[in-house]
Amino acid sequence: MVIASLALLAAGTAEAGLFDDAEARKAILDMRARIDQAEQASKARDAEQGEQINQLRRSLLDLNTTIEQLRADMAKQRGLDEQLQRDVAELQRKQKDVQQGIDERLRKMEPQKVQLDGKDFLAEPDETRLYGEAVGVLRQGDFAGAVGAFTAFQRRYPNSGYSTAALYWLANAQYGKREYKEAITSFRSLVSIAPEHPRAAEALLSIANCQVELKDPKAARRTLDELIKAYPKSEAAQAGRERIAALK
Repeated sequence: MVIASLALLAAGTAEAGLFDDAEARKAILDMRARIDQAEQASKARDAEQGEQINQLRRSLLDLNTTIEQLRADMAKQRGLDEQLQRDVAELQRKQKDVQQGIDERLRKMEPQKVQLDGKDFLAEPDETRLYGEAVGVLRQGDFAGAVGAFTAFQRRYPNSGYSTAALYWLANAQYGKREYKEAITSFRSLVSIAPEHPRAAEALLSIANCQVELKDPKAARRTLDELIKAYPKSEAAQAGRERIAALK
């Protein structure tokens, strides 16, 4: 009985041992399966995260590329703006130069105030220039050229403020050419047109000189009498008195 009991006990113990090993193996397998699953899940997460990281890197690269392109575009735009500003400044400078040139030409064309022989008047720039040129020709002793210059001036500017002065110098040029009759006509026109002119007395004295040159002392004496009567206090009248004495 004892032996049998021991045998049964031993068998039970063996069966219990076999049962424990099977459970342990199963537990180990389950653990391994869970570990494998965990590893696979971890790898999957790692792969997913790696892909996300790669996507982020690509996104950052694209963003950097976009930023660099924007910087380049901005730099180009700044360059264009600076060039535009330079172009605008250059255009404004040229416009200013053109306007100044126009203003200058307009000023040259506008009548200018002139004072001559105690009289103020307005004269065009060309008018003043032509008168001055004619006077310059006379001063050079070119009497023929002066007659032509003053005659042309009178035709172009018949109502000029220079008219009486031009007439006086024309008469002197004619006298210099020994065109005494023409000179008398010009001097007489001056006296008739502007008897108050500062050179009117000189014009009468010059008429008398022309009449002397023409061998007409009676006419010269009459002219000198006219001079002394019209302008008694003038230097020309004093010279006329001396000339009358010489004519006698």
